[in-house]
Amino acid sequence: MKRTLLAVLLAVAVVVAACGSDDDDGSTIEATPETRVPATTEATTEAQAATEATAAPTTTEPQPVTVGDWESIPGGEECRCSDGSPYELWERPADPTRVVLYLQGGGACFDELTCVPALSVFNRNLELGDPPDSTGIFDPDAPGNPLATHSIVYVPYCAGDAHLGASVVRYGDVTIEHNGFANASKGLDTLVANYPDLEQLVVVGVSAGSVAAPAFAGLAADSFPDAQIVSFGDSSGAYPDVPELNVEIGGTWGVFDNVPDWPVNEGLVPADWSFPGLTIQSAKQHPDITFGRFDFSADGVQAGFLALAGIPAGDLAANIEQTEAQIEAAGVDLASFVAPGEEHTIVRTPEFYELEDGGVRLVDFVTSMVAGEVPSHVRPL
Repeated sequence: MKRTLLAVLLAVAVVVAACGSDDDDGSTIEATPETRVPATTEATTEAQAATEATAAPTTTEPQPVTVGDWESIPGGEECRCSDGSPYELWERPADPTRVVLYLQGGGACFDELTCVPALSVFNRNLELGDPPDSTGIFDPDAPGNPLATHSIVYVPYCAGDAHLGASVVRYGDVTIEHNGFANASKGLDTLVANYPDLEQLVVVGVSAGSVAAPAFAGLAADSFPDAQIVSFGDSSGAYPDVPELNVEIGGTWGVFDNVPDWPVNEGLVPADWSFPGLTIQSAKQHPDITFGRFDFSADGVQAGFLALAGIPAGDLAANIEQTEAQIEAAGVDLASFVAPGEEHTIVRTPEFYELEDGGVRLVDFVTSMVAGEVPSHVRPL
């Protein structure tokens, strides 16, 4: 398919708002359920990509900086963004025994259509030296914030692979470095190095980051077997287990190369390694982890990405219920809060403290999870 036709299709199917700010952890997408994105990727070796790709930005490797309460951590040689540019993380030290590992969101890129540079459906790189805003769960002065005194390790997102990838891929005229797993692992390494006395870890993921949150909660449990660990995902509950896409998109990103070496994963094949499966396998390996998630029942961004992947969104709430049922059928005690609305993500906004449904406030729901409880499901009235 020619690039001109791809551009027309994408212009019709996708309306994008910039995804790169700290307050916006996901893309804004409108797409019809019928939209079908062709698989046109062609994987290349790193050496081939280096010779075929247009020149990557030559931004100087970042140096550590302190901005307010936030301290930057240069990513080093092992970390980089999708265009090969430098990477950095952020840390806000507070209680050394209670920490939040935050996985930022910002779209995804898995074929020539979604990876085209002219249309930003994912965070392509970072604005170095620009710390997170202290909003939503990061506002230490917000009344009732259950994470107000936690230290924070903030993992930015710029690899287009839900923090799971390890591949260099040629999509048409552009080469993408899916390096998300190494970038997020730098956040986990920071936890291990800076918080040896950790007693509680809350892994929070937003949008694309919420896909990977259960996996990194399990990996953290490997390093901190005695800690209380909570995984909370904001806005990815509608993405189903589709074996063909597990192989196609997961294979493109190199996701299966990063499957943890856990006994419960023995015998798995790429078709088995799904987004819902990340929660299932982590829970099987570490049953003491508390898992929870939040979704809007008609989330426009999730519906848009489902369409771009060739999956009819239909009744999005039914998709959310389907993945929940799959996880619970595997024996996982999942806390799920679904609210009415078409919005996408909430934990970085003031609405986190205001949203209430069925007589339950979302902030209270999360507070109970932080306390080690598994609250009852909340559903739209």
